[in-house]
Amino acid sequence: MNTLLRRLLGVLLGLALMGQVHAQQSRQERLNQLENAKIAYLTDKLSLSQEQAQRFWPVYNEFTDKRRDLNRRMRQLRSTPTDGLSDKQIRDNLTQGLALRQNEVDLEKDYFNKVQKVLSMQQVGKLYAAEREFTKVLLRRLDGRRGAPGPAGEASN
Repeated sequence: MNTLLRRLLGVLLGLALMGQVHAQQSRQERLNQLENAKIAYLTDKLSLSQEQAQRFWPVYNEFTDKRRDLNRRMRQLRSTPTDGLSDKQIRDNLTQGLALRQNEVDLEKDYFNKVQKVLSMQQVGKLYAAEREFTKVLLRRLDGRRGAPGPAGEASN
């Protein structure tokens, strides 16, 4: 009976792990689909030539990776509970948060300088607008899937 219980526990554990791996793969697949959709969306909105696309995407991807890292660090910092921290620790956390926000501004400036060497100023303006537009479209679709009420309490379309 003990052997049977161990086998059953092993099978259940294996199934649970397979479910977790599948969920992670599905999440990664969704992230890849989202990234591909964003690339297609921005490429279309900016009317990138082949040569521009080859020069633009490495710059954009580097910026995105650095911005994602800064955002991750900010989330970690914000999630630190202040209960039980000394005044000095709280001050240090707030100072670190301000430094991360400054790093984000510096990153934006650096990216702006790099991207305008690749794109025309008209395209740079369209880029910023297209990024905001893509985010809005994505959020509307997510709200629609969840059936979230709109601002007036009505279902979103």
